[in-house]
Amino acid sequence: MNGDKPILRGCRVLVVEDEFFIADDMAQTLSLNGAEVVGPAPTLDRAMALLDAGPVDCAVIDVNLRGRLAYALADELKRRGVPFVFATGYDPAVVPSSYRDVPCWQKPYSLEELVRSLPDLVRPAEA
Repeated sequence: MNGDKPILRGCRVLVVEDEFFIADDMAQTLSLNGAEVVGPAPTLDRAMALLDAGPVDCAVIDVNLRGRLAYALADELKRRGVPFVFATGYDPAVVPSSYRDVPCWQKPYSLEELVRSLPDLVRPAEA
């Protein structure tokens, strides 16, 4: 948190992560920083359903979800103008070049640092 003011107050963040403990830690860290967590979604199908169920302000996506790559979700987020980051065990060099503009956090990453980066990701979309 940033002093007493939650840095993500009112921000709906879609969490797409298939590893339970990482997803749970991320959801808790986001909540502590004022975010409304959408998910976590452990599968691509669940993530797409949550995205269709209501608006989100940004998303944190693991690239590999139980053996399925999440690029279809990334494409849909781009189509809708929703900013997102990849939070993955993959080396950023293997992410397709069409996503080079997407921030890529390589596991293990600091959840606190990742969360602190999200307001800067969302703010341009609000401007």
